[in-house]
Amino acid sequence: MKIFEPQKEGDPDKDTGRLEAFSDGVFAIAITLLVLDIKLPKAADLGQDRSLLDAVLDSWPIFLAYFTSFLTVLVMWVNHHNIFKIVRKADQAFLLLNGLLLMFVTLVPFPTALLAEYLNKRGEITAGIIYCGTYLLIALIFNLLWRYASYHNRLLVKDVNPSYVQAINRQYLFGPVLYLACVVVAFFSAIIAFLITLGLAIFFALPLNAFSLPQPENKPG
Repeated sequence: MKIFEPQKEGDPDKDTGRLEAFSDGVFAIAITLLVLDIKLPKAADLGQDRSLLDAVLDSWPIFLAYFTSFLTVLVMWVNHHNIFKIVRKADQAFLLLNGLLLMFVTLVPFPTALLAEYLNKRGEITAGIIYCGTYLLIALIFNLLWRYASYHNRLLVKDVNPSYVQAINRQYLFGPVLYLACVVVAFFSAIIAFLITLGLAIFFALPLNAFSLPQPENKPG
């Protein structure tokens, strides 16, 4: 199923190149900053009864937080890329909304480091709420960005497939609701809320046609 009729190279109707390049750069920086929280175990800290393997295994919250946030930001970038496949232009409001989205994307390393530090410690509930709350805000802004662009096909390419637009609409409805549920869970268990965010990243990594695009009818003969 076609998403839209292919645009010709250099088509003046498609003028989001600079915006996409800027956004890609911000996503790349945000996803790179996540690794800075992974600290090298110091030999002086091992002592006589603690091996290097013990030190690495004791850092499991940091690695889990890194993996979850890396996957989540990666999926955000993929969905951002999918939106821009069918966005042909950007007005000032769209630019500001995209900038607001990127602001919270670059914030992700902070709640990631916060949760990695306080998981299984005093303060983990607060850290879990901040972590899930950050993703809730991102999901809300992502929806706002998409709804603004797709309202009456305001900023979309010509001949866009309506089924594709509706598929994105349906998938994005889940985001704020599920992340809000994650925030609620964080009030009771930070680790469960943490694992829910990992599951949500996997869910949003699914291609649209896995569950929402209509399948072509089988024609006889």
